[in-house]
Parts: sequence; structure tokens; C-alpha cells
Amino acid sequence: MRAAAMGLFCLALSEGAACAADEEDEDAPAKPDVPNIYLDLRTTYATIPAGTLGLGFGNTSLSAAFEALAARRGTTLPNGLPAAKSIAVDVPLTVDVSDRVSLYGGVSGSTTDIGGGWSSFDITSWNIGVQADLYQQNGGRIPTITLQSTLTQSVPNEPGMTNTFNNVLEFDYALDEDETRGWLAGLQNTYTTIASPFASIRPNTILYAGGFYQWPSNWKFTGRLGMQSFGGAQFAGRTLAESFTQPILRLDLDRMDDNDNRLFGITAQIAWMPKPSYQLTLRTPLYAVRN
Repeated sequence: MRAAAMGLFCLALSEGAACAADEEDEDAPAKPDVPNIYLDLRTTYATIPAGTLGLGFGNTSLSAAFEALAARRGTTLPNGLPAAKSIAVDVPLTVDVSDRVSLYGGVSGSTTDIGGGWSSFDITSWNIGVQADLYQQNGGRIPTITLQSTLTQSVPNEPGMTNTFNNVLEFDYALDEDETRGWLAGLQNTYTTIASPFASIRPNTILYAGGFYQWPSNWKFTGRLGMQSFGGAQFAGRTLAESFTQPILRLDLDRMDDNDNRLFGITAQIAWMPKPSYQLTLRTPLYAVRN
């Protein structure tokens, strides 16, 4: 009888443990079956001073458009590149493979006004890229380390087309467990090749630092201040864009959801080249799947 009683007691314990495990499984949040999938639609308006290119943080579509303009029209612009205004639309299809890795690729279109009215809106480039957290802070002392690499090629595929390689390495140090405020610092390097033996564009490098703060309402502000160094652009031995080392400022205001998915964003940028260039970007992601 003692053996039978002990057996019943052990069975009750095992059933209780199984029930507790089932309850824990029910309480645990369900893991998403598919990753986030969305069009990270970005619309940018920019003013570009005479004698320079559309450079700055990111904005690979603007860079590709103006670099191709410099290469194709270098022989017909005796005074170098004129002052310009541009509207560019980036439509990269983005897949958040995990909370650490995102893949994206798509096309960009732009229209430009160099003094004679706005050109027709055309597809001016395509791009592919990856953004990955090489290390996540998760409450530790080492900051989150993020690498973003983007390849952009201007279109059409003809003499004067450009290939742009843009790499950003950023360090984010959160000051609280929820990572709602902290400091950041980073490096961006942009390298461009041109399909022309007569034209060349030197690399562009930005060193920057800043910080971020996210309110309980899920509005997030990020500021970056840095120095941009551009090596200049030449065509047939003639300078199209002068080299410079000047300050650059970028301010971001984003509306996030409870899972840190971006719902809306606006970015303002001022880059001195050495005259100021202004850019305003609206980000309006279109989600097919949002976890």
C-alpha cells in the first residue's frame, strides 16, 4: 500500500509539473511564424549647392543621381555642376529576418531641377543591402554594434553609370534596461566607381556622435552631429566638385509601436559643402507583415 501511495504521489507531482509547464507555455508570447515584410518607402527633398554632389547620411539614390549627372554632363557644363533641387523616392522591399538582421533591395526614382525646370520623374538607381547587429548590448557594458552595407547602381546601364558602396558602422550604448535612451557614435564611408575612364569621384567619409531618447508614447528622437570629408570629383582633368571637410547634422523623429517597429519617420539634415545643403526625408513604411 505504501508503494502504491508513493506511486500515486509521484504521478500527481508529474501531472502538476506538466500542467505548470503548459501554463508557462500558454503565458509565453508566441513566436512569429514569418518575419516583418514591408516597403520602407522614403521620400526626400534636397537642395544641392553649385559645384558639389548630393552627399550626406545615406541617401544613396540622390548620390547616384548626381554622380551620374556629373559623369554624363561633365563636357557640357563649362562652369561645373550647377545648383540643383531634387526629389527622390526610395522603395526598398525590406525583410527583418530576425531582431538582428534585415535584408532589403529595391529601386529609386528622382526628378531634378538644375535651373530649367523639373525633369521627368525616372527610375535612377537600384540597390541591395543588409543591416545586422554584430553584437547586442542586452544590459551589458559593451554597446550594440550595427553594420549596414548598401550597394547602389545608377540606371540606365551606359557610359557614366555609377556604382556606390555605402557602409555604416554604428555603436549604440543604452543607459537603461529598456534601451529608451542612450548615446551613439559611428562611421560612414561611401566609395563610388564610374564607368568612364575620364571621370572619378573620391570617397566620402563621415565621423559622428549623438544620442537618442524614446518617450513612453513611443515617439523616438535621435540626433547625430559629425564631420564630413569629401575628396572631390573630376572629369577629364577638370574639377567638377571641390573637396571639403565640413560639419553635418542629422535629426530624426520616429513613431514606433510597442515592438519597436517604425510606423512613421521624418529626418532633417544640414550638410555644409561648404555652403549648406538641406534635406528633408519622410519615411512611411507599408507593412505586408508586422509582428
